Amino acid sequence: MLILLPPSEGKAAPRRGRPLDLGSLSHPVLTEARERVVDAVVSLCSGDPAEAARVLDVPKSQPELVDLNARVRGAPTARADAIYTGVLYDALGLPGLSPAARRRAAGRVRVTSSLLGLVGPGDRLPAYRLSGDAVLPGLGGVAAWWRDHLGPAVTEAVGDGLLVDLRSSTYAAFWRPPADAARRVATVRVLHESAGRRQVVSHFNKATKGRIVRALLEDGANPRTPARLAEALGDLGWTVEVDAAGARGTRLDVVVGEL
Repeated sequence: MLILLPPSEGKAAPRRGRPLDLGSLSHPVLTEARERVVDAVVSLCSGDPAEAARVLDVPKSQPELVDLNARVRGAPTARADAIYTGVLYDALGLPGLSPAARRRAAGRVRVTSSLLGLVGPGDRLPAYRLSGDAVLPGLGGVAAWWRDHLGPAVTEAVGDGLLVDLRSSTYAAFWRPPADAARRVATVRVLHESAGRRQVVSHFNKATKGRIVRALLEDGANPRTPARLAEALGDLGWTVEVDAAGARGTRLDVVVGEL
């Protein structure tokens, strides 16, 4: 089983640690593509800071994010499971997993990264600011770039197992499963039910997805089909409804009443 996560917008900035080594990251098939993105980001952010802030949609209140990107090659790094923060990652709590669950996470969890394509929990990253809808001078749209390069890495990571896609729509555009793999793809949507109405609420969605991943890793469940994943989540206490299979996989709706 491979679980694909979106990155967090906010990232913890390590104070010490060796600099970025692209050759040491998971999925070396992506090294050349990573070099191109890093070069484009550093080039942009080493020039006119106002132009870089405009291109990257950096808030005026956080100009330091441009300098962060300019220094990304030499900045201190830490494990990805310590860099990514926010609601989903707080609920998942990768650093606090049991030893067995952390070993499972190393092989089963991957984060879609605008800067680096696909990273594992143990890959060492610097803090950076690059959204999934960014367009970089000389490179083009980040999503389109990775859509041309991520396929071999995802195929390698998932093998013949189930792919559990928890990415947001922005990062789902980085890689889409081919039709012949759809039967082994499950996408998860979280619906908040209140007073008979169901809706997608960002906070519930992110927190519940983090808890789902944590529970699967701690439990050790390794379902191989969307139907088996629905059963595993039901056994772990969630209410799950299975939609019909489609060209991109099978959607599972997890219905929650409270956070």
